[in-house]
Amino acid sequence: MSRTFNDSLPSVAIHPVPKHSMPAAINSLKPAAGRSASAMREEAVTTASVGMGQIAILSPEGVGTAVLGSCVGLTLYDPNLRFAAMAHIVLPSSDNRTGGVGKFADTAVEAMVTKLRSFGIDPAKLTAKLTGGASMFETKGPFQIGKQNIDAVLERLAACRIRLLSEHVGGTQGRRVTFQCRTGQLLVEVIGSTPIVI
Repeated sequence: MSRTFNDSLPSVAIHPVPKHSMPAAINSLKPAAGRSASAMREEAVTTASVGMGQIAILSPEGVGTAVLGSCVGLTLYDPNLRFAAMAHIVLPSSDNRTGGVGKFADTAVEAMVTKLRSFGIDPAKLTAKLTGGASMFETKGPFQIGKQNIDAVLERLAACRIRLLSEHVGGTQGRRVTFQCRTGQLLVEVIGSTPIVI
């Protein structure tokens, strides 16, 4: 499905996961050793409202929310252990800019993987869901930060060889997103539209 970033309706796509294993590049990243499941649950959060530039690690019972405009929300999830990382990414590139690693697409994805590895998560098991990246002011010129954010995140996911399961991106309206680790479902709410689960 092609993305149309200036349309009032967002692009929604579901991407099937192939049965074969993830490529060797990411399989070579080994999970951290010596951390018990109980220790991981104590350090991960069960509820998080993920603000701009933030990354949250959610426990298997965790629920994370974010309100997105041109920013993008990225969730990385291990469906077996049911841990997740959720990021609220503001800008595509960290070049000549200040801010934490969660603020930028070119640093957030790797930071999320690193954080999950410290909780004993194997990066080869991760899947991704992507939301946001709206064109809030219906800009038709070259400076469309929402589209740039989406493209930058997709580029980093490809570089890390993380499979994108689903996306709800573009359009001209903001979104409220809620991810539940127990089910792996991401609820997307847009004003004036029926909520959708991806």
